[in-house]
Parts: sequence; C-alpha cells; structure tokens
Amino acid sequence: MALLPENIVDRLLQMERRLNALSTAVNTRPPLTEITNGSLALKRQARPEDPVTLVAQFSTTGPGGSKPVLRVNDAYGHEIVSDDVITGGLARPWLPMLPPQNMATASWPATTSTAWTTVAQSQNPLWQPKLRLRLLTRVSSGAAGQVRVLVGGVPFGPAVAAGGVFDHTAAVTTDMQTDFGKDLTVEVQALVTSASGTVYAQTVLMHGRQT
Repeated sequence: MALLPENIVDRLLQMERRLNALSTAVNTRPPLTEITNGSLALKRQARPEDPVTLVAQFSTTGPGGSKPVLRVNDAYGHEIVSDDVITGGLARPWLPMLPPQNMATASWPATTSTAWTTVAQSQNPLWQPKLRLRLLTRVSSGAAGQVRVLVGGVPFGPAVAAGGVFDHTAAVTTDMQTDFGKDLTVEVQALVTSASGTVYAQTVLMHGRQT
C-alpha cells in the first residue's frame, strides 16, 4: 500500500518540536568565544592538495593534563611564540638579555665635565609601553656629581647623586599604536658638580614592561 502524506497538523507539530529543540541547543551550548576544558587549533590550507599547517594552538591542558599550552606558528610551520609548559614564562621567542658588565669602575662610561654629557647611548625598537632601567654610579674621591637618563630626548626619572643607584620604571610612550616598532634612543648623562672630579655610570639592567 502506498504511503500517504502525513496530516498537516501532525507535520506542523513535528516542526514545532524540532524548532524548540534547535532553540534549546543554541541557547544552552557555550559561545564559541569561550572554551572550557578543551583546545582550539587554527590551521591554514591554501589549496586542498596542500598539507595542513598549524597556525596557532590554544589548549586548557598541556602535558599531564594540568597546564595550559600556547603555540603560534608562522606560515611555514616554525614555532615563533610559545610558553614554557614546565616552569611557565616564554619558551620562544628567546629575548635578548644584557651581557655581563665590567665592574671595574675605571672602565665605566665617565665624564669630568661640569655640564650634562652623554656617556652612554643605545637604540632599541619599542615593543612595550614601559621601560625599567637600573644604573650603578660612582664618583672619584672628594668629588660630587649627578647622573640622569634621557629617553627620546626627554628626562626619564629623576637625576641621582653620583655614588647612588638609579632604578626607574615608567612609560616611554603615550601613543603605543603610533610608536610601536620605532627606534627608542636611551642616553645616560652625567656631570661633575664639584670643582673637579670624575663621575661614572654603568647600566646593569634594562627591559621593557607591560602597561
């Protein structure tokens, strides 16, 4: 016997039940902007015949299921940003660090001038909005002087009496979007405030900071 079409009322009731189920699923599933106890992998595949390249991986659990994982790869599959899942912190990129400095005062940048004189200078690309800089300073016996820092030609923190420690953290830009990646010039200046003498300064710590 041929199948007869369903009664229109039954079909409408069935459609209503399906719409209610769909509405319930949409409203009860978590949003795609939030993943709980899961992971997200972003992959690039320009053409179907190309191998899939992992672009980024974000996981709420890492080795042993106890630590989060963060990985970002370039277009060729090279890992360019990742966290250290063993101890925390960055695994890549490997950020440059200040090399050991000569602690013999006589070899430090110095001046005998009674006017502000640049004794050390560096240029660095601006990647972060704040900077921390620590200097050790010395002055020859019986003399007096001051040491200060300029960043982009503007005083960075207060001048310190020679013989003290300069340690200052502050913003180095008010417009990160415009200044990002530009060269930032850091100058160490010193002067002698006594009749004669020598003021010395040595950078021992310098790094960027977040907002």
